[in-house]
Parts: sequence; C-alpha cells; structure tokens
Amino acid sequence: MFFGTFAVMEIVHSDLESYLEHTTDEENSLLKMVNRDTYLKETMPHMLSGHYQGRVLSLLSKLVAPKRILEIGTFTGYATLCLAEGLKEDGLLHTIDINAEQQERVQGYFDESPFADKIRYHIGDAAVILPTLNETFDLVFIDADKKRNLFYFETIINQVPSGGLILIDNVLWKGKVLDSKPDNQTKQIIDLNARLAQDKRVEKVILPIRDGLFVLRKK
Repeated sequence: MFFGTFAVMEIVHSDLESYLEHTTDEENSLLKMVNRDTYLKETMPHMLSGHYQGRVLSLLSKLVAPKRILEIGTFTGYATLCLAEGLKEDGLLHTIDINAEQQERVQGYFDESPFADKIRYHIGDAAVILPTLNETFDLVFIDADKKRNLFYFETIINQVPSGGLILIDNVLWKGKVLDSKPDNQTKQIIDLNARLAQDKRVEKVILPIRDGLFVLRKK
C-alpha cells in the first residue's frame, strides 16, 4: 500500500508540475538549451532550477529591479540567467561556483545571452570569494552546499540593504524536514529554518516550490 500511494503521489506531483509550467511564461530558446544540455550531460540534472522555479526567480528579480545580484551556486547557469532578467540597465550579477569543469560550457551560455556584460562568473570556494566582493546586494540567491547555508546567510546579511531579498533553495529537502528521525543533513536544514524563523532582521516565508524556497526580506 505504501509503495502504491507513493507512486500515485509522484504521478500527481508530475502532473501538477506540468500544469504549472503550462500556465506560466515559456522558457526562451537559450534556457531550453541549458535545460536540455543539463539533462544530457550532468549526473545530477535535478539540481537545475527548471522552468517553473526559473520563472519565479525571474519575476522576483523583476519586482526587486536589483542593481546588484549575488548567486552562490551557479551549477549550469539556468537560475543565473533567470535572475539576470530583472537587473537594472547598469546592473551586475556575481555568481560563484566551485566546479571548474563546467566553467567553459556555462560561460558559453552567459556569452550567448543578452546579459554577457552583466554577469561576473567566479570559480572557487564561496567562503573565500565572498569577502573579496565589496558590493551591496539587492538580491541574493543561495543554492550551494546546504551545510553552509547559515554561514552564507550570516556572511552576506550585512551587505543587503533594507528591502533587499535573500532566497535560499532546498529548505524543505524532499519533505524530510518532517521526518521523526532526520539524518544529519536534514537536521542542518531543520536548524537553518528554525533559526531563520526567529531572525528579527528579516521578514520571511517559505514557498513550497519544488524543494522549498525560503524568501527573506531585509527589514
């Protein structure tokens, strides 16, 4: 019975995701290519933000109209390109990833986009690179190694002005945050969520999009 119920839930989720994608704006041709290439060439393509979440990120960025964006965790650049859609004309986006093997291909996507001169792609450890970025960020998207999410948040919070947004991905962790006996990685995410829920510096809400998106607005 459990496995049958689980299979039905997976089908419903897939159908719902398809419905959401068909009732939002389409991906442009470059995003479709990044999506396709990621599923063909990457061993963990599910890390891609994807069509629906990408449109959410784009819309949030356009609502903020940021002059500066920071992204921690580039992967194949899909979310980067979505976030860049909201940049002001003189805006700039810094994105950081530790995987040098993807650099040439991902940089190629950026070069093909209308935002080629607005994206600064950093390869290396974010903990090392962040202190070198002497910027104020109107929008931050954290989607990297989950065990350091709280460190990234605390590192960057003072560089976000009042009204700025910090977005943290994967905060529902496939529903494991509800487990009665969570594993260590899930415990770290539960702890992060609990700490952010009590943080008086930000207004906050978790959107149940894909694997959970924490939206935090600096007071």
